[in-house]
Amino acid sequence: MIHQPFCKLLVLASASLFVGSLTCHAADAALKQDVEKAITRGLDYLQAQQDQKGYWVTPDDPALSALVISALKQNPSQDRAKENDATKRGYDFLMSQVKPDGGIYSKARANYNTSIGLMAIVLRARPEDEQIIRAAHAFVSHQQNDVDTPGKTDNPFDGGIGYGGESKPGAPAHADLSNTTFALEALYYSKQMFSDSGKPIDKKDDLNWDAAIQFISRCQNRPGSNDQSWAGEDKKNIGAFGYTPVPQAERGQKKEGPTPMRQYGSISYAGMLSFIYAGLTPEDPRVKAALEWLGQNYTVDENPGMGAEGLYYYYHTMAKALATAQIGTLKTKSGDVDWKDALGKKLISLQGADGSWANTASGRWMESSPVLVTAYTVLALEQVHRSLK
Repeated sequence: MIHQPFCKLLVLASASLFVGSLTCHAADAALKQDVEKAITRGLDYLQAQQDQKGYWVTPDDPALSALVISALKQNPSQDRAKENDATKRGYDFLMSQVKPDGGIYSKARANYNTSIGLMAIVLRARPEDEQIIRAAHAFVSHQQNDVDTPGKTDNPFDGGIGYGGESKPGAPAHADLSNTTFALEALYYSKQMFSDSGKPIDKKDDLNWDAAIQFISRCQNRPGSNDQSWAGEDKKNIGAFGYTPVPQAERGQKKEGPTPMRQYGSISYAGMLSFIYAGLTPEDPRVKAALEWLGQNYTVDENPGMGAEGLYYYYHTMAKALATAQIGTLKTKSGDVDWKDALGKKLISLQGADGSWANTASGRWMESSPVLVTAYTVLALEQVHRSLK
């Protein structure tokens, strides 16, 4: 029997350490109402974009539909136990993508689609979905890289997870931190669900969490916890993260001089979030270093290090990481910032007349799609809403 632990987990993950005055609570209440209105308008837009067959944009990327479903399922204006027609049709489509190998995908990017799809199904937490959730958990876990000597993490990519192979969907693919974060989120919550039910995941079907921590550490610019040669070279960005443990130049681009590792905001929030899912606390030096860099580079106007590229993924990971780590205020160069207030107001100001959000400055990482961008934003606002008093 699957119980319904996810509501409890979301409350715990969204708990705020911020303690303010009665005036602050009143301001929070007003902002909470504005956030809820923006969420409702965003969800109305998303529902209007649904295909009659239940998917959003394309059936070839179930992850996109799963993000929208997750946003609909966490609507603060609606009882989570109830589902409207759009949500039901979305789930029907998502379940039609379940494969015999346990994955949830169409053809390509098997892990990416399965991880985000699994997260949406975990939110539903129906007893009849138990075997689907277990099989998807095993599928994602088995996507983990272990490239050279088995169990030794002797390759920089060991412990991480990639998009998923195209010719062999069940085989591990080149690991990166973004896909690892999506995978760890789904694995963390599905594992917790079964632990709470008294029927834990079998070890052979679970992730090597220590190896995952090693991979995440190798993506962070922090000498002492990262054994890669580039760690510490860029002293102004200590604590930040890159997309992979190996700089681009070392992966085939010939150039002279030091090999640069591009570090930026969205992937740094993803790295911090991955550490939290893997069991590290905000007191861990690696998490502290990430928070220090994020505070020093704090902004809601761009994706630090990337400008407009990946801006809404940045907002999405910022909200999720700070809420999950239970960070109420972020220490910045200008003092303590209530990120919930700043991010909530910023996202509301960016909403279009039709209820959508769009990255008009950059279409990189699929942010040319208003459906994807709106889903990211609604999910971010739902984190803000739960974190406000």
